[in-house]
Amino acid sequence: MFVVILMIVPARLVFRGLSFAITPAEAVGLFAIVWWLCAHFTDTLGVAKGRTFVRTAVFVYAASLLATYAYATAGYLPADELDLADHLAVTTTSMIGIVLLMVDGVRGRDRLDLVLKTVAVMGAILGVIGALQFLLAFDPTEYMVLPGLRYTKQELFILERNGLSRVAATTGHPIEFAVVCAMILPLGLHFAFQARELGRPSARWWICSALIGAGMVFSVSRSAFAGLAGAAAVLLVGWPRMRRLLAAGAMLLFLGAVKVVVPGVLGAIVELFTNISSDSSLRWRTMDYAAAATEISRHPWLGRGLGTWYAPKYLVFDNQYILTAVETGVIGVVAFAGLFVAGIWSALRARHLQTDPAARDLGLTLAACLVVPLIGSATFDLRSYAVVTGLAFLLVGAAGVLLRESALSRPAAAAPPSTTRRRGLGG
Repeated sequence: MFVVILMIVPARLVFRGLSFAITPAEAVGLFAIVWWLCAHFTDTLGVAKGRTFVRTAVFVYAASLLATYAYATAGYLPADELDLADHLAVTTTSMIGIVLLMVDGVRGRDRLDLVLKTVAVMGAILGVIGALQFLLAFDPTEYMVLPGLRYTKQELFILERNGLSRVAATTGHPIEFAVVCAMILPLGLHFAFQARELGRPSARWWICSALIGAGMVFSVSRSAFAGLAGAAAVLLVGWPRMRRLLAAGAMLLFLGAVKVVVPGVLGAIVELFTNISSDSSLRWRTMDYAAAATEISRHPWLGRGLGTWYAPKYLVFDNQYILTAVETGVIGVVAFAGLFVAGIWSALRARHLQTDPAARDLGLTLAACLVVPLIGSATFDLRSYAVVTGLAFLLVGAAGVLLRESALSRPAAAAPPSTTRRRGLGG
């Protein structure tokens, strides 16, 4: 339910009549944190118990944000910044709820696969919406406003770059759409390869992967390809030789189809990297480093407050690590990056523990997926966008689920022989 609502409801739609903006997906996240708390007061609802690395990382992240909030509100904050700090505290709590719902609430590989297959299918649907926006200049999001919701901004979901359309599907920005597609593509490929290797119909998963890849191309964004390169590096290290060859062939076929259908888009994407030295957007991103350094030096450890640095009041930092350092300090940066590191470690650890080839491949896939937001946070302010944030937190939770299930599925070690001496009747 969370995945469908997160990815199909346009990201800028929020509930009417509330004093602050909250999306339907964030409302589900708030329900999730309440569910998690209540479920842990019982031992009959099937919720998982016990410590995991991901859950510990989430608690550290939450504690760092709580410390930042206390530090920021202990002094004076302008009313607008205080409102934003309160708002970010609520929305961040909802994302923490999603991670905990995944880690402790999703039990068994079948349920985990159901969630991840839903992610892949919804990614394909986003690809279709993006294709309609790019190829036909038709924006279906105009007709997707549900009762009780309103748009926070009236910006278009179709922008332009170097004479080409840049589309966002239902997300908040083309860069966000690109990174979302890059995160989901390894999942689509995982299910396609698994179906093929098990002798099951795989065409639907190849079609999903192609649609996800098309959405990434139609976004015309550097961030997606930088993140995808990191994910590909992880996958190519762990994939067998035959799968690498199949993936290379599929990629060439896909690029050929894009070249035929949209002749200019590949050249425009190549120019994003070849003309990087003269790119005005890149120069704009780096010119604010001095201002960031000055602000970080004022509050080095806990920052000035989550959500208190915002446009147009302050400079925009198109780098989540810099923005996090300004708002939550060095401790906040370590805790934020630590979430993804914990997810990657958990996925790779699960791969090491498993003997089932499908589970081992899923561990590698989740690690590749989580490399994308780790890289993407250096190219745009990832945490400012609801869809990519929700998906990233969900996948961190999925890695925690896989590690827990992998540890439970290991055969128990043989008990050591008893050292108690047997005593006779006269002993």
